[in-house]
Formats: sequence, C-alpha cells, structure tokens
Amino acid sequence: MNVIEITKPGGPDVLKLSTRPSPKPATGQVLIKVAYAGVNRPDALQRAGLYKPPSDASDLPGLEAAGEVVEIGNAVSGIEVGDAVCALLPGGGYAEYVITQAAHCLPIPEGFSLKQAACLPETFFTVWSNVMLRGKLKAGERFLVHGGSSGIGTTAIQLANKMGSRVFATAGNDKKLSACIRLGAEIAINYKEKDFVEEIKKIGGVDVILDMVGGDYIAKNLKCLNEDGRLVQIAFLHGAKAEVNFAQLMMRRLTFTGSTLRPQSNVQKAQIANDLREKVWPLLRPGGIEPEIDSEYPLANASEAHLRMESSAPVSYTHLTLPTKA
Repeated sequence: MNVIEITKPGGPDVLKLSTRPSPKPATGQVLIKVAYAGVNRPDALQRAGLYKPPSDASDLPGLEAAGEVVEIGNAVSGIEVGDAVCALLPGGGYAEYVITQAAHCLPIPEGFSLKQAACLPETFFTVWSNVMLRGKLKAGERFLVHGGSSGIGTTAIQLANKMGSRVFATAGNDKKLSACIRLGAEIAINYKEKDFVEEIKKIGGVDVILDMVGGDYIAKNLKCLNEDGRLVQIAFLHGAKAEVNFAQLMMRRLTFTGSTLRPQSNVQKAQIANDLREKVWPLLRPGGIEPEIDSEYPLANASEAHLRMESSAPVSYTHLTLPTKA
C-alpha cells in the first residue's frame, strides 16, 4: 500500500511517499480502507520530532480518517465489513489502509460525506474530553477559546454554542474573527490589536478557557477567570514555562488542568467515543455543526498540505484532507 513516511525529523519536505504491507487487525481492531485522512497540528509536531508516537502505534503520521471497514479482528461487535466509518487513530492515517480500535470508530453523520467525516474525530475527541469533561462547561456559563479559527477552535465554538454556553474567541485577523462570529461566538477579539484580558473583563469574565498558546497567556488567562473558573491547557505553542501567582487558585478556587489525547488508554478513548455517539453525533448535520474544509491534497503531496496548515492561512476548520486515491 502507499504511505507517507517521516524520513527524519524536520520540515514538510521530510514527508515522502513510500510503500508498506497492509496492516492486519488484532483482537478488538478493524482495518479501514482510507478514503480521506485529516491533517492536524499534532502531525506536524510528530514530523518535527516533538510528538513521539506511543510504542504500540504506527510510526506513520495521521490521527484521523474516514473510509470503509474491510476486515475485522476477533471480539469486535457493532461494526461489520463494508461499514463506512470515521475513526480516531493511534497513528498511520497517511496511508491507503489503517488499523484502529473498533471502539474508536464512529458512524458517518447523516448527510455528511466521507471527506467531511474525516475532519471530525481528532478535534471532537479533544474538545469534548477537555472542555466538557475536564472543564465541566455548563449551559449558561461563559467560555473563551483561543485560536478560535483553528480546527480545535471552530469545533469548540460550535459545540459550546449548541450546548447552551456563551462563547468568546480570539483570532488574528478580520477574516478569522468573522468566521468565529459566524460559527457562534458572541464576541471575537483580535489579540494583535487588543488586550484580550481587558476585553474579557469588560463582559464580566469567563468560567472556562480552552488554551493552546501557553507561555505568558497562562497568567493572563487566570486573570480572565471568574471564581471557580477552569483553565484547560491542550498545547504550549508559546512555551510550557511561565511565572504565575498561584495564590489566586486558592483565593478564587480556580482549577488549572489539561490533557493530551494520544497517550490516553484505549478504554478512555472508547468512553469519549461513546459520549460523542450519544450526545454530539445527533447534533452533526448539514446546516448545524459541520466542518468547513480549507484544502485538499493528494496523498503524495502531504508536504504541501503541511505547508498550508503551518502557514496559518486557513480559516474556519483548518483541517486539510488527503484523499488516498486521485
């Protein structure tokens, strides 16, 4: 089968087309013939040597895909050969065939294409587990997401809005700000032109923040939180070290938490998948919550897809899809 390998740590040019034998599903796993693979920031981090895959995962990049189940392992129920699915992957999505846990597969939402469905798993697993489970966001609460025009940001805006929360976002230009508003943000703040801390204080603070920036944003985020507020960290684009007065966590009963998805156990991911199937998938429909795909590249041109993603040019859903067939 055709695959994209990371030949060495580095920039997009280290992604090269190669061939490997198709994998075989083990107990509890399925083999998917990939129609489309999603392209996400963690793929770029892995390519750069900054996000090592688990020891039992494929070394190929790609954490989400959509396609047809063509083989199932032992002890698999609820999925049949021929089913169309989208799935969270441990790795290996940049290939014509990929294996994953059957429990990490979800049906294609009604009215969605495989291309659209390939953009769902990574961001929805991440947003649900961090905003709803760790952040415990409730209807009526105020929610701030940084990077509102990113794949994570646009998913968080739409999902929090549908769950009845008031949503606020930051982004870096007018086009991205407009996208945040269109997707459900009440206010979108240009962080290049305004102090988001002052802007959030004007509206009375927020209860939950989802942040992937880190660095000096950590202290700023804590200033934005109301009493009993929760700051959820999912990345550190500006660094993982900061000077913070932690006395305010005690005085205002704040919670600072976070997680990454990939190292979590198969059982934990299966529970997230169950939550999504029951509580979120019914909300996914054309005209409701749906992805807006920026670009599409052939599998052989994965390096171009990474260049596009890392340019920060994409707006709305910044997922890029890799159809495995021309």
